[in-house]
Amino acid sequence: MLLSVSLAARGLTPLFMPLVVGLLLAGCAVSPSEPASPPEVTDRSGASSDKVVKPTAPLMPSSFFAGGAETFVAWRCIPDQDLVTANGDDELRLWSAHGAWRLAPAVVASGARYQQGELSLWDKGEQAVVEGPRGRLDCTRDMTREAMTRQDRPGVMFHGRGQEPGWTLSLPSDLPELDLLLDYGERQLTLPYRVTALDNAAGRMQLASGRADTPFELRLEAGACFDSMSGEPYPTRVTLTLDGETYRGCGQGIAP
Repeated sequence: MLLSVSLAARGLTPLFMPLVVGLLLAGCAVSPSEPASPPEVTDRSGASSDKVVKPTAPLMPSSFFAGGAETFVAWRCIPDQDLVTANGDDELRLWSAHGAWRLAPAVVASGARYQQGELSLWDKGEQAVVEGPRGRLDCTRDMTREAMTRQDRPGVMFHGRGQEPGWTLSLPSDLPELDLLLDYGERQLTLPYRVTALDNAAGRMQLASGRADTPFELRLEAGACFDSMSGEPYPTRVTLTLDGETYRGCGQGIAP
């Protein structure tokens, strides 16, 4: 059964906030990062004895990824909150506006139930109930999006997008470079980057330009995100600052 919990771009209600804070402090947000590409490549001559050490793309927090799920599901919840879920590899991944969690299957008489400590989600098909020590959310399934794969985007480990004006970014899986399409595809850039901050547990990553003449900053944060035009659900919030402009959107890690 495909699970995703609804969109949470408007923040958690006071009722649900203590639950999120407690879980984050407990270090339950994410697990070890997804695997990256091999650290070595041979030179162009193909000689196995002359390996050239080449900069590689970094590891990324696992909470950016679908975790083997085929789809992301958006949920609209009461009190006012949106969540995203993805069901795969014997676990349910859950994203809110304040982070990410991984819930294991639990016994239930009907539907499907998942739990992590005192946090649980009971999926009844078109409806779901999320419960914690300080409150309950009643959720309705809203929209489903197929997870991006390497078949869809070969050689890409992360893809993000935003609107008004339309833009996309891709992080290749083999090199620390950022590929940008800005202004509805009219402007194209490929820039080297360096990692300036990485918090696997909290699901946060920050990159900066490797070129002094073209500075930029890219922040990636695990959390429920929705395309501003289509409403499609994503597990990562993206903020790009370039040339004095700030671009905000959503993205997803793409596993090999």
